[in-house]
Amino acid sequence: MIESRNPYNGELIEKFKEFTNPEIEKALEKADNRFKTWRKSGFQDRAELMNKAAKELEKNKDEYARDISLEMGKPIKQAIAEIEKCAWVCEYYAENAEKHLSNRAIKTDASKSYVSYEPIGVVLAVMPWNYPFWQVFRFAAPALMAGNIGILKHASNVMRSANNIQKVFQRAGFPDSCFQNLVVSSSKIENIVRDKRVKAVTLTGSKPAGAAVASTAGDEIKKSVLELGGSNALVVFKDANLSETVKTCVQARFQNTGQSCIAGKRLLLHESIADEFLEEFLVQVRELKSGDPMDENTFIGTLAREDLAEELETQIKDSVKAGAKIVLGGKRDRAYMEPTVLTDVTSEMSMFKEETFGPAIGVTKFKKDQEAIDLVNLSDFGLGVSIFTENMDFAEKIVPEFEDGAVFINELVKSDPRLPFGGTKISGYGRELSEDGIREFVNKKTVYFK
Repeated sequence: MIESRNPYNGELIEKFKEFTNPEIEKALEKADNRFKTWRKSGFQDRAELMNKAAKELEKNKDEYARDISLEMGKPIKQAIAEIEKCAWVCEYYAENAEKHLSNRAIKTDASKSYVSYEPIGVVLAVMPWNYPFWQVFRFAAPALMAGNIGILKHASNVMRSANNIQKVFQRAGFPDSCFQNLVVSSSKIENIVRDKRVKAVTLTGSKPAGAAVASTAGDEIKKSVLELGGSNALVVFKDANLSETVKTCVQARFQNTGQSCIAGKRLLLHESIADEFLEEFLVQVRELKSGDPMDENTFIGTLAREDLAEELETQIKDSVKAGAKIVLGGKRDRAYMEPTVLTDVTSEMSMFKEETFGPAIGVTKFKKDQEAIDLVNLSDFGLGVSIFTENMDFAEKIVPEFEDGAVFINELVKSDPRLPFGGTKISGYGRELSEDGIREFVNKKTVYFK
């Protein structure tokens, strides 16, 4: 049995019976058979269904958001916003998928030559718990609109949300088995990836999980896309608008209780403005309300599991032993961790080197602009970076120096259906969203007429 427990109070929410091998076989067979007809459906028909999925999400967002909050502790207002964003990505691909996948004419010596973009079949998504709806929909909306079939292996602690996602597509009227949730543990993933009916896999999660799935997919010569987390830097240069930058940095680090791959996890401050910035930053962090995720006024909930809070606590303590100073927070109560700020963090400390998944941030000062750029690139991760400056010419000049998959100027790093999303280094490879994302799982076919 797979259990879903409320991290706020430890209560059991629901138990789910894991699929047997015959049930997995049946699901894969149904998915493969559905692809044979779904791939022939037109973009207009698919768009109509995807828009209905968007309406279903909007109509029942309170129901779906409640289960998110119960299962992984996300504050309810943020959970509702997550559902609304899923409706947006459905609408985006309903409107743009046909344009993104239209034939691309290329002039050659042929009488006609072009590239067509055709669906490849059943795609497996291995997804995490931190954005239990959004992570799935940013895969599912483009995959289904491209004519593919989606099967989901979700994190075990959000299995009710996983079933709810399947329910969204069913309620919207999608043909049976266009999208299925497989109630399975991680031990079953390898065999599913190896199954000849599964043509590709996408994973959002940890480096070890990504490495294991990518290795299996590579062994089978199958396409994979990986998004493996990040340690994004928030770089505040001396000419930044401090009042606006403080607000943005607080949001960047502490939304979703800090449990986001694209959260700002390293705060790099120019020494000339560091004290002034930090004073206001601490004021605003102290004002963040912690409490019951179901309370509409709560901004900081619990972490999704107690072991995650313990891991963050260890990273904080190790950094303090190495010379960092706690200037706010630092205490843990089961799965709850106080919003925590550490100063005097160096590049050798856990709070700098490792991904910190929770409401804690390390502060590092720099003297020269190049020093800040070097500190950003020192990370093994490469998902995104936010830089804050009033000099747009300067910002434009240094953008190419960052090794990350995204650079945001005067804004927190965020995923947007209109923009490609993905990282470099151990943050993974491939892109989700936008035109780039929908073209990850298609056959880019060369067509040549003589």
